[in-house]
Amino acid sequence: MWVVALLAATLVVGAAVQGLVGLGVGMVSAPVVTLLQPSLMPGMLLFMGLATPVVTLVHEHHDIDWRGLAWSLPMRIPGTALGLLLVATVSERSLGLTVAIVVLLSVLLTVRSVRVPVNRLTLATAGVVSGITSTTTSIGGPPIAVLYQHERPSRIRSTLAIYFAAGAVFSLVALAAAGHLAVADVGVAALMLPALVVGVLIARALRGRMPAGSIRVGVLVVCAASAALLLARSVA
Repeated sequence: MWVVALLAATLVVGAAVQGLVGLGVGMVSAPVVTLLQPSLMPGMLLFMGLATPVVTLVHEHHDIDWRGLAWSLPMRIPGTALGLLLVATVSERSLGLTVAIVVLLSVLLTVRSVRVPVNRLTLATAGVVSGITSTTTSIGGPPIAVLYQHERPSRIRSTLAIYFAAGAVFSLVALAAAGHLAVADVGVAALMLPALVVGVLIARALRGRMPAGSIRVGVLVVCAASAALLLARSVA
């Protein structure tokens, strides 16, 4: 029971963070889920990653960067295929290390505020990398979020919402076709939907009241701590 409660609390935090800054469910939840119940990775969080953007788009859908999506989204398909190959061939321990490293690198890039130009090459590259990391670890946001981190908050949230929803569908279809998607993933995802709704409602209540800087620091602290714990466990 305590495992379910901890997973739900983690998803509340992740959904709230994503509702505020555009991403968070995967970055916050993946290390914890991998630690507590690795058999649910990446399927359950991909279902969560599909549901959260849909809720976001209900309220924010007027500032989407369709041009950028036209270059990044199609490239998730080959990235998803490569990720599927890794799921079938790489050990659970190695996937745990991958999750930790992806999150820590994302935190490092965000702390240093690396400004990457948004063009066809970077969008396509981010699409491939995101497809790989999303299918293997449920963390597909950082590669594309790095490109959009200096855009307007509404553009970041709405563009990433479309990207995450479509990307989650790609990964789920690929995992199901290869037989790597379990019925338990769907059941646990359905059980956790109330936690997702609570997180989104919290984000709506806080949006506009909290400075972006403090929210960003909170995201980095949670992600870095979770990833460091997962990295230590995987190495041990």
